[in-house]
Amino acid sequence: MTRSAAGPDPAEIYLDHAATTPVAPEAVAALGRGVALHGNPSSRHSAGQAAREAVDGARAAVARLLGCAHDGVVFTGGGSEAINLALLGTFAAAEWRGHLVTTRIEHAAVLGAAGAAATHGVAVTVVPPDPSGHVDPERIAEAIRPDTLLVSVMHANNETGAIQPVERITEIAHAAGALVHVDAVQTAGKLPIAPLRADLVSVSAHKFGGVKGVGALRVPAGHELTALIHGGGQESGYRAGTENVPGILAMAAAAEVAVTASADPVVRAHREHLRARLLAGLAELDGIRVHVDSRVMAETVSVAFPGVRGDTLADLLDLRGVHVSTGSACHAGSESPSHVLTAMGVPADLARSTARFSFGSTTTEQAVVAAAEVTVDSVRGLRRSWGATPAAVAVGAG
Repeated sequence: MTRSAAGPDPAEIYLDHAATTPVAPEAVAALGRGVALHGNPSSRHSAGQAAREAVDGARAAVARLLGCAHDGVVFTGGGSEAINLALLGTFAAAEWRGHLVTTRIEHAAVLGAAGAAATHGVAVTVVPPDPSGHVDPERIAEAIRPDTLLVSVMHANNETGAIQPVERITEIAHAAGALVHVDAVQTAGKLPIAPLRADLVSVSAHKFGGVKGVGALRVPAGHELTALIHGGGQESGYRAGTENVPGILAMAAAAEVAVTASADPVVRAHREHLRARLLAGLAELDGIRVHVDSRVMAETVSVAFPGVRGDTLADLLDLRGVHVSTGSACHAGSESPSHVLTAMGVPADLARSTARFSFGSTTTEQAVVAAAEVTVDSVRGLRRSWGATPAAVAVGAG
């Protein structure tokens, strides 16, 4: 791929941590240790038991991240599987009876699992967000019925970074006798998730410095959950299949780093500073719109650039060494506007002009400043080529 010679040309700048994070050095080292453990954790011999001890130690580390007892951690093949196990496993155990409440801005894994539950006869209510990108807890309260078994809401939105009032929602749901699942895939390692009072919490290792293909679900003691993958009795019978020992050890190492980082005020202040520097740089452009600017993760910045296509801008930035996305990686390449922005009432043309910048532990101030410069230069170039005038752009920003 040949990069444009026009404008700033920085080294590779990765600002798509919401899609996946670079693997932490600690996780790389743990991965190697896991590969060397060739035994099956279910085997009785010493090689198998060495692998079992390593997995048990890793489970304890992930339990600290999730804020639960070590036997409350179920390892899965990723965040989507953890989410599906939480929702479908709960309703399968209830013989597909009851009612599910979720929201229109959830990740596709939650919405897909809700749709699958509905085909089995589960009643589903999907609550819209406010235009701010946040879900009003009172709308959740209104949706809860006497037969509501589970409420599923994300901790923070993967596209906009909007932090949801999950603790208030949990309080409302528990008062009504319903269980709560929180999708914490985007917040693990960024916000503390151990204090969450939700019953079920799902995470994915590659979102906080682990490797792809491994996740975890926090399951409370006594919770009835039917396995989705059948076979052996691994993971306390909740998830059959030989454990991914290298991936689990890498996840545990990343979790230990994440627990410290998410509670460190210096780290939080640095991420807030990066967000401010990016937005200050982008403010040189006329008519831009930040979709969520309060009660939002510092690490995720969703911006509309009226007068250009978000996918075209992302491709141009990629050619110039800056990696961003247009929204959820699960919907990359889709012509449909983001379901999250649509649910917020964002017009389709503005939704299609959106790019998402997301930071992580490897992001530097220099990189953010350079990315803003390249973005401003690229947007101006695209607007000139498409004949988008400042006046038209300002009107389009609404």
